[in-house]
Amino acid sequence: MRIFRGFESVPGALHGACVAIGNFDGVHRGHRAVIAAAAEMARSIGRPLGVVTFEPHPREVLAPERAPARLSTFARKAELLRDLGVEILFVLRFGPALMRLSPVEFVARILVGAFAVRGVAIGEDFRFGHRRSGDAALLRELGAAHGFTVRAVPKLVIDGAVCSSTRIREALVEGRVRRAAHLLGYAFEVRGGVVEGDRRGRELGYPTANIEPVGRRPLLPGNGIYAVRAAVREAPGWRWHPAVASLGERPTFGGREVKLEVHLLDGPRDLYGRRLRVAFIEWLREERRFDSIEALQREMARDCARAREIHALTTVS
Repeated sequence: MRIFRGFESVPGALHGACVAIGNFDGVHRGHRAVIAAAAEMARSIGRPLGVVTFEPHPREVLAPERAPARLSTFARKAELLRDLGVEILFVLRFGPALMRLSPVEFVARILVGAFAVRGVAIGEDFRFGHRRSGDAALLRELGAAHGFTVRAVPKLVIDGAVCSSTRIREALVEGRVRRAAHLLGYAFEVRGGVVEGDRRGRELGYPTANIEPVGRRPLLPGNGIYAVRAAVREAPGWRWHPAVASLGERPTFGGREVKLEVHLLDGPRDLYGRRLRVAFIEWLREERRFDSIEALQREMARDCARAREIHALTTVS
C-alpha cells in the first residue's frame, strides 16, 4: 500500500482510484462496509482502491478537550486498511487550510484536481467542507458534474444498534472486550514498549512486562484482569503467546497510577526494551485489594488457570 500525505503534487500514477472517505478510527465493521463499497466500484471499472482519511482526528482540532481516545494509532489504521486490500492511502492534514475549503472547493481541488477520483464511497451521514456544510446529496451532484460516481452506504446495524466507534469505546471502557471485538471484527489491541517496573510480579512468581502504550491519545479498556494474547516483536514479524494481563492501579500495593502489565503463559521472560502487541480476548475479573500476598498469589494462579482454559491450553499441574 502506498501512503501519500497531503494533496499537493500527487503523482499521476495515483490518479483515478475509487476511494472511501472517512476518519476510520479503529477500521471497524461499519467502516469496512464503506470500504467494501469502494472496492466494488474499483473492481467494476478496473481501478485501484484508495482511502482518504484525516490526521489529526478533526475533533482533536475542533474540540481537543472533548476529543475521544483513539481506537487505533495511525500505524495500526494503515495496517488494517492494507489488510483489506487498500492500495493507496491519502492522508489529509486536518487544519485551518482544509477547514476553510467549501464543499465545492474540496471536491474541485482535492477529489478531482489532486486525486482525479473515479468513484467515492461514504457513510450516509458523511459531512464535508467548511462548517460541515456538504452532505451526501451535494456530493452526488458534484460527482455527476465532475464525472465520478458516489455511493452513500447505510449505517451498519449489529444486534439492533448502529456499529460505531463510540459504541466500541463504551464497550471497552466497561471491560466488555469480547463485545468490542464483535463490533470491530478483530480483537482490540494495545501496543507499546516494555519499560522498567518495580519487578513486583517477578517477586510473586509471575513475572510481568510493564507496557507503555504508544500513539496519540491511546485508549485502554476498563481496569481489570484479562485473558490476552501478546505478540513479541521478532524479525521479520511478530510471535504470539497466550498471556494474562492486569490493567489498573494495583490496590494491594497502594498504587495510584494505571498500569498495563502482561504475564506470558509461555515464551520469553526477559522483555525489557522489546515491543509488544496486547490483544484483549476476555475479561476475567475486576481489580481488587487482597488482605495478604498469599491471597493475591492464589488468585493470580486462578487467573492464569482460567486464561489457559480460554486459550485452550492444558492446565499445568
